Amino acid sequence: MKLYNSIGPNPRVVRMFMKEKGIEIPFEEIDLMKGDNRREPYLSKNPSGQLPALELDNGLILAEITAICEYLDEKFPANPLVGSTPEERAETRMWTRRVDLKICEPLTMGFRYSEGLGLFKERMRCLPEAAAGLKAIAQDGLNWLDGLLAGQEFIAGKRLTLADILLFGFLEFGTAVGQPLNPANKNVLAWFERMKARPSAAASA
Repeated sequence: MKLYNSIGPNPRVVRMFMKEKGIEIPFEEIDLMKGDNRREPYLSKNPSGQLPALELDNGLILAEITAICEYLDEKFPANPLVGSTPEERAETRMWTRRVDLKICEPLTMGFRYSEGLGLFKERMRCLPEAAAGLKAIAQDGLNWLDGLLAGQEFIAGKRLTLADILLFGFLEFGTAVGQPLNPANKNVLAWFERMKARPSAAASA
């Protein structure tokens, strides 16, 4: 297998997921800043032009970080981060979907339409007028999650899951591009610091 890697929160999530599971896979670096992900030969491998992508031994290319991480969790079942039972897997998928839609996606689009506009305006349809609203939606999602994290070690309770790694990767990115965490969300802040202190966070940076 081989992981097509780059800068950005999406590859970061997969790298941290791999570190938590103890998986070692060779990387091939793709220069996102130069737009190599939007050109051949990479585009033939992943028509969406996004990163990362995982090339399997049989030549199949998997894109989308949730699909990649779920595949790796099944391929390497030790230390499951999606789940070891149907109930655990369903709970992880529920929370992964929630944090993605409520927080990660609007956070990312808010960046692309404002601070990242110079990089993305020639690569995708951008709506600068929507940037502030999208950032506010992400903050609304964090406000909602803050109450649910009270007394919780991780998003799904006592289990570290893909949902935690996904959200951490995007919040870490957000704090670096003008979307800081709200100090009033003390449960989110405490959770973020716990995630940041994990060895996998430093090892995958």
